[in-house]
Amino acid sequence: MRPDRFDLPVRHVLPELFAALDERGVAVLAAPPGTGKTTLVPLALAGLTGTADLNGLTGLTGEPDPGRGRAREPGRVIVAEPRRMAARAAARRMAWMLDSQVGAEVGFSVRGERRAGPGTVVEVVTTGVLLQRLQRDPELAGVGTVLLDECHERHLDADTALAFLLDVRATLRPDLRIVAASATADAEPWARLLGSGAPPYGHGPAGGDRASGGSPYGAGASGDGDGDAAPVVRASGEAHPVTPVWAPPSGPVTPPRGLRVDPAFLSHVAAVVRRALAEREGDVLCFLPGVGEIGRIAALLGGGTGGAEILQVHGQAPARVQDAVLSPGRGRRVVLATSVAESSLTVPGVRVVVDSGLAREPRTDHARGLGSLTTVRASRASAVQRAGRAGREAPGTVYRCWSQAEHDRLPEYARPEIALADLTGFALQAACWGDPEAAGLALLDPPPPAAMDAARRTLLALGALDASGGRVTGRGRLMAAAGVHPRLARALVDAGPGAAEVVALLSEPLPRDAGDDLAAIWRSVRRGGNGPGDGFPARWRGEAARLARAVPREDAGRDGPAQGPAGRPGTRRPGHDGSRTGGPAAGRSRTDGAASGRSGTGGLGSDDAVAGLTVALAYPERVARRRGGAYLMASGTAAEPSAGSRLGDAEWLAIAVADRPVGSAAARIRQAVVIDEETARLAAASLYDAAEEVAWRVPPGERRGDVSARRVERLGAVELSSVPLRDADVRPAVLAGLRAEGLSLLRWTSEAVALRERLAFCRRALGDPWPATDDDALVEAAERWLEPELSRARRRADLERLDVVAALHRLVPWHARLAEVAPERIEVPSGSRIRIDYSGDRPVLAAKLQELFGWDEAPRIAGVPLVVHLLSPAGRPAAVTADLSTFWREGYRAVRAELRGRYPRHPWPEDPLSAVATRRANPRR
Repeated sequence: MRPDRFDLPVRHVLPELFAALDERGVAVLAAPPGTGKTTLVPLALAGLTGTADLNGLTGLTGEPDPGRGRAREPGRVIVAEPRRMAARAAARRMAWMLDSQVGAEVGFSVRGERRAGPGTVVEVVTTGVLLQRLQRDPELAGVGTVLLDECHERHLDADTALAFLLDVRATLRPDLRIVAASATADAEPWARLLGSGAPPYGHGPAGGDRASGGSPYGAGASGDGDGDAAPVVRASGEAHPVTPVWAPPSGPVTPPRGLRVDPAFLSHVAAVVRRALAEREGDVLCFLPGVGEIGRIAALLGGGTGGAEILQVHGQAPARVQDAVLSPGRGRRVVLATSVAESSLTVPGVRVVVDSGLAREPRTDHARGLGSLTTVRASRASAVQRAGRAGREAPGTVYRCWSQAEHDRLPEYARPEIALADLTGFALQAACWGDPEAAGLALLDPPPPAAMDAARRTLLALGALDASGGRVTGRGRLMAAAGVHPRLARALVDAGPGAAEVVALLSEPLPRDAGDDLAAIWRSVRRGGNGPGDGFPARWRGEAARLARAVPREDAGRDGPAQGPAGRPGTRRPGHDGSRTGGPAAGRSRTDGAASGRSGTGGLGSDDAVAGLTVALAYPERVARRRGGAYLMASGTAAEPSAGSRLGDAEWLAIAVADRPVGSAAARIRQAVVIDEETARLAAASLYDAAEEVAWRVPPGERRGDVSARRVERLGAVELSSVPLRDADVRPAVLAGLRAEGLSLLRWTSEAVALRERLAFCRRALGDPWPATDDDALVEAAERWLEPELSRARRRADLERLDVVAALHRLVPWHARLAEVAPERIEVPSGSRIRIDYSGDRPVLAAKLQELFGWDEAPRIAGVPLVVHLLSPAGRPAAVTADLSTFWREGYRAVRAELRGRYPRHPWPEDPLSAVATRRANPRR
């Protein structure tokens, strides 16, 4: 052991940290990256550094503890990291500091891999592994301290683990010490949370007002002021200055949408990397939102890096690449990284950071049951973290691919994962903990109610919760123990041999260019091909073996007494009342025979059958049937295959991965498996429904609906079969059609239109009891005026043959008065009976001028003066008036002068009031 390796900035605050833990048992450690909070602090907590090398610290090796009056044994130290890569790196670094090997004093455990032994006293685990241990053994026997690293990143597993630890400390292990470590300075919310140990958004013991807490995430933890908060220990780093260089694109670029990033922007980022290599010394670390963008930038850089080595680091990178990134290079390097390199890892040699300013966040469409990642602008806090990587070893430079004005408009902090993610796994963890509503958990932010409701519905359908009280079932505990999403765990439990390999394939994201035929990808990886990414086959084999062990086949799918967190039936949640014993699985599909591989295979090959059944069991609402050129999922969402899809023209698909582009009503199929109807029925049995359907139905792609009376079998929204019903009561469906399509369903002859307009005039002029005849009113009163024709109608054609004139007369049983109040025609002085137009606000009489000679005043209709349109002999309007007497005196002369020469055979007397009205022309001479 070399003491100089412990000479890290955080060593100066270790006395303060230990004093805080001795006094309160909890503390917040705010320390910038590179200060040693991830490596030196755990070694000191475990007593592995020796007191002489750390300024004579006490309390590490059995000295009396003045706060408790007894000697303290350090106990094992668990360090929880949000990422597997960071866990491995931290363990390797601590082992190096001790001149030891990983697996001796310091070990690590990540999903599918554990390197620790009997002598391990510091173990670095992922937060997911920590959650599994807490569920099995909430007392964490033998553990003295848990350090939760990178709390500021607000990963859901980390938030959940801290809530469980605070619950354990409050009820079972008051001696358990908890350190929340953050690389940012916003420690106060964590201090209040650790100090109170109560849910900050509920009615915990402290009763604090969450809205007044000042949390950077929108609200703070509760507590009765600073006196209730846990101690905050701040370590100042020896960071070197980092000079910002603003490098926005010279031209316009399209903002990111979903997973798409404008290729022009990626070209700009590659150009900035080349510029940084030319202008600065040292390695370059470039932050990008995802694996796809890393690959594109690597291709764009090509040989234009002046001989610098290009390394690609992300959560799926093989171990040899991770080791290379975390070790000093022989020459200059360009490291292309996701946010995994923001704070958890130290990349030696970096003097320059190129920041794209983009990040990925989860999004969940609860209505459609689709989850995806979306590209967003990184927060200012994240930008600070990224820039700091350039100043770890010497003064550095950060090239930001945006302007300073844009920087000022960035969100201050990223949104916590609990506000964005699918909460099905969280809800299952909470139920296994004994708090299905998560109401008693100490969380900085409450889970959104809509997301929790959707999660609980999913768990009920999977049989993980009972329908009565929402408590976890024995089946649910088996699913939780698998360490994968509950949907995948359900498939693992029910699909039988081979499912573990498919679940392992789905348990980490496949690249966008992997293809859409999941069965083909599986076959390729199993043959030992590189598959989706370098190093993937080895990881896949290890995960498949772990999953096969996680669910013993003799227990698969079996319901029984729910197990407590320590594996004991009926164990209660620490410090809480209420049975933890689960009941029968709610909504569980019958999958007997699925494990043998005999059910649901049809004519498909065995690989396709196993893969299809596994995917369909995991995502029953994504079972899809072809409809035209696309597919309809059982959830009701349309899904479209990608161009050049390998899935062919399959009738049925089990869709494993799909996303919905922004602004699109249809989802896009990323990975799926061809299945048959038998598999669909088996896997989605909980969605099956058979019912008599009498409705007004608009066929897909059509605009006109019709009555549909049939017995229908469905899987959710997917129709399986239908049989016509001969004697069903279709009257409600006919009425529904009228409401949906309106009065256009009826055949409106000119007589029917005219009658409706007369009735509307009477309503306007006289009011009640004359009925309203607008569309809404007629549809509302359809049962009154369309009977008995309505009861005889069986389809759209019957409505189109209906006698609307006779039906409208039923609205006015006194319709004989209609001829008196609003006559259809009126006799003019020439003897002609002219039809009155009631379509406007006032009734209109249009007649030839010569037929109205001698008519000093037109009659009123229901007290409303007629508007008279005087027509020329050719039938064209010559004048409009509501006062004939005035027209004859003042307007007639001008009309006579204009028209008498054009129509000489028609009479144009000087005195029209004394002339005889006529509808004929003068005889030819």
